This record gives sequence, structure tokens and C-alpha cells, in this order.
Amino acid sequence: MAERIAGPEIERLVQLLARLPGLGPRSARRAVLHLIRKREELLGPLGEAMRVAHERILTCKTCGNIDTSDPCAICRDARRDAGILVIVETVADLWALERAGLLAARYHVLGGVLSPLDGVGPNELNIANLVQRIADGGVREAIIAVNATVDGQTTAHYLADLLAPLGVKTTRLAHGVPVGGELDYLDEGTLAAALERRTAF
Repeated sequence: MAERIAGPEIERLVQLLARLPGLGPRSARRAVLHLIRKREELLGPLGEAMRVAHERILTCKTCGNIDTSDPCAICRDARRDAGILVIVETVADLWALERAGLLAARYHVLGGVLSPLDGVGPNELNIANLVQRIADGGVREAIIAVNATVDGQTTAHYLADLLAPLGVKTTRLAHGVPVGGELDYLDEGTLAAALERRTAF
């Protein structure tokens, strides 16, 4: 059994960082060592920023985005076209589309996709709120911008069927988004082409 090479506080920091996507134990150790070396300019401010974020970050009750206010900045932005609603799986997907700067629309974050094998049904997702938003009127087009995975496409078809009786134009991203691809990893050019070539269900 390997001996502990640092105090429990440092080991705890390594363990927590290792849980982040893209970081394993080795990368986490390197990150911790870097933070400790730059204690004054990085570790202290990072700790304070995380404390403040933990206290202030909220989930927008309207769209499911995260922000420090509810409703979020996107929902409050009067310059956006409230008639276009882009439906995404996660906040990461929302951020990817916003980074591309292609559409000044409103969003709706589902919080995942339908996945019966994982026990994720419609009640586990932010679908009831979506239906209510569209039923309340004002939305001309719902763009279903979910990932091109099997579960994503299943979710897209489920949503298209669910929204059809509400009389809203329902479109999806063009298949320029590769099957198995995730929006957060696509470049702006691919996202632009996919949005421009969106098709009706």
C-alpha cells in the first residue's frame, strides 16, 4: 500500500480535483502543486471565488441556465428574440452556442436526455416547464439542439411529438453535427452550418 506523501488537506484537494472531467489523479496532483506554488495569486483567490460561487449561483427557474440571478441574464435580455427558443441538453451546450454568437434567441435547458436504461424519463428532465413556456404563447419556433447521440435523437423525436399539438414550428439542427458528437466540443463553423441548415421534423 502506498504511503501518504502529503497531509490530509492536500490529499483531499487532490481527490476533489481528480473528480473533475479531464483530470485524473496525476493531473490533479500537478494542478494542486501549481496552486500551492502560486498560493497568493491563485490558491487564495480561487478558494474565495469558489466560496462566493457556491453561495450565489442559482438555477434559472425559467430556462434552467445557471447564473447569479433568477431569471438569468439571457432571459432578462430584451434584445433577444423571445419567439425563438433553442432547446439544449445542458448548460455546457447553451454556452457552446453562445460562444459561437450565431443566434440572439432564448434557451431552454433540459438537464439531460431521455435514457430508459439509466432511469431518466420525461419527469426527470425539465420538459413540463418547456411545454408550459410554449403553451403560454409567444414562441414561433422551437429549435431542438440536442447532441447527435442515440439518446439525444430519441429525446428530439419525443419533444417534436410532444410539441406538435401546440402549433409551434419545430426544427432541429442539421446533420452537420456528427453522430455521437457533443455541441460543447464543436467549432463555431460546424455550429453555424448546423444552425443555418436546421430542418423541420
